[in-house]
Amino acid sequence: MKPFYLILFLILAACSIPTIQGARPSSTVILDETGVKNLRIETQIVEETTFEESIFALGEISVYPGRRAVISSRIPGRALEVHMKNDHSIEKGETAVLVESRQPGNPPPTIALPSPISGLVNKIQIAPGEPIDPDKVLAEVLDLAEVYAIARVPQHLAGQLKRGQAARISVPAVPGRTFDADLEHLGTVADAQSDTVEAAFHVNNPELALRPGMRAEFSIVIGKKVGVFSIPRAALQGDASNRFVYVKDFEIPNAFVKSPVTVGSLNDRSAEIVTGLLPADEVVTHGGYSLAFAGGGSVSLKEALDAAHGHEHAEDGSELTQQSKKPATSSSSEVGGQSRFWMSVSAILFVLLLIVVVRRKSSHVE
Repeated sequence: MKPFYLILFLILAACSIPTIQGARPSSTVILDETGVKNLRIETQIVEETTFEESIFALGEISVYPGRRAVISSRIPGRALEVHMKNDHSIEKGETAVLVESRQPGNPPPTIALPSPISGLVNKIQIAPGEPIDPDKVLAEVLDLAEVYAIARVPQHLAGQLKRGQAARISVPAVPGRTFDADLEHLGTVADAQSDTVEAAFHVNNPELALRPGMRAEFSIVIGKKVGVFSIPRAALQGDASNRFVYVKDFEIPNAFVKSPVTVGSLNDRSAEIVTGLLPADEVVTHGGYSLAFAGGGSVSLKEALDAAHGHEHAEDGSELTQQSKKPATSSSSEVGGQSRFWMSVSAILFVLLLIVVVRRKSSHVE
């Protein structure tokens, strides 16, 4: 009986094996052209680049040394005229305040107080008619054509900093812009309270967009890796233990495959990819977050593969066998086909059973 059971097992196994050749991953999201436009999908080709290793730090904008001056009077008197307005420019030597002296005279002598530097007026503390004393600061003038960007770098990272290192500085108050600067000096004394070291960057500010006191974010370049794969950080999804990206399918138009990746170093713009991507892969850099909620997309995998290859595929994207390519005209024909199939199997099994019985009888007779 053993040969009989072996043959029976092989027949049933062959009948139950599904066609999986060429099946597409279930993580494929397929859209139509309208869906791609609505999600604003953007992609970028993966290629070897020079990756910048950087340190991230927070800080603020400050007045550059020597670019701040005050207006005051050396003699007591009274303010006759004030020729200043906050946040308005004033030129060096231009009259800021006209002072009436307390010295006797008819009329009393007047003195014009000039601005010591060119810049923007700040902190006006005098009004016409108010008394003036030599010790009183009347106004402040700031030259903001150049400013300091002061980063507060954690002490354990400060040892990696050197003068001349480049940094990209972003300021939330000035969205959409990045300011490039070089490290000018490190603080000579660490701040024990905040456990940080000062790192000062000289920033050109011709448009006066940066103002003292504004919060700033620093990406300080401390090294470079040559010949590595990197992608924009916007392409990364998932948490630190489960990073993935969406990659444009090579065959199917408007199709995107969820691909796990291993991430190396990160900076403010890019992520180093250790494994998971190949050269010429196109990763989704914008709209990838929406793809995670797109499910199977607006086009089925079968429809997309049929259109791409010019022939029919199974619902899971696999290639159809000759048997599965036969058209099903109606539900009755499907039932009829299945019945004929099982009738054939039953006939084969019956014949095999007869053979076994005959052989057993023969062996008993002998």
